[in-house]
Amino acid sequence: MSIITRDISKVYGTQTVLDKVNINIGKGEVVGLLGPNGAGKSTLMKILTGYIPPTSGNASVHGHDVLFDTEEVKKIVGYLPEHNPLYPDMYIKEYLEFIAGIHKLGKSATNRIREMIEITGLGPEQNKKIGTLSKGYKQRVGLAQALIHNPEVLILDEPTSGLDPNQLLEIRELIKGIGKQKTVILSTHIMQEVEAVCSRTIIINLGKIVADAPTSELSVIQSHDIVTVEFETQITEKQLLSIAGVAKASKINDLSWKLQAKPGEDIRPRINKFAVENNLTLLSLHREEHNLEQVFQELTRRGKSV
Repeated sequence: MSIITRDISKVYGTQTVLDKVNINIGKGEVVGLLGPNGAGKSTLMKILTGYIPPTSGNASVHGHDVLFDTEEVKKIVGYLPEHNPLYPDMYIKEYLEFIAGIHKLGKSATNRIREMIEITGLGPEQNKKIGTLSKGYKQRVGLAQALIHNPEVLILDEPTSGLDPNQLLEIRELIKGIGKQKTVILSTHIMQEVEAVCSRTIIINLGKIVADAPTSELSVIQSHDIVTVEFETQITEKQLLSIAGVAKASKINDLSWKLQAKPGEDIRPRINKFAVENNLTLLSLHREEHNLEQVFQELTRRGKSV
């Protein structure tokens, strides 16, 4: 495994920010880390990069303990924090030369800087001072510094903040390409970003992991189904609530209803049976498709886990 945490906790005074978090992430995985503000995402990423220590538990990156082998961890991790720390009075190439020097790239620095400018799309602005750049281009500079030493693990906190739609697509493709050979953790509030880029999604809420699954599977996880039905004649809420597994019935119009199933129940066959037994003509029966945003809202609102 590339990244392993065992019961990682972080406590500030009486506030528990992370509560016994356990994850295993392998090489070649692009993992989306989701959670509301204050959930503990940034704290977890800072622990994995060696910026802050955990209160308890342990974590390793490529076999290096983040607490006792911090310098080695920093050598193999590329990190773009949420608040991109840049030097506004430095020129782009000057800044990247500075970062290359920190990583002791030596003779390979010139070629690596040129490569970073190309793959992050900084070419048109490469001779400008960082302070004069748009937010989108500043994000690109941040990505370039995170990648310049060719790290095994890339940790990105809101990497596409401020990018226009075209830049967004380019950076997404860049991240997907990097993820074929490296381990990538991507924190974002943009659900479409996770669905487009990440093979796996971890949702954290109140310091605990409430979901960890392949993104394609997580997007259809929901504790209850919602079914929309339309009958040829009017029926009552009481009649619909008599159907086994129906938790709630909400009227849409005189003939249509939205039915909420109890957790884990598929009420569609029972609705058909109900219609037959009561000589009702069922005009339509539709199960609503769930997306990642709906799953996220439900899990973080109720603090459930899957």
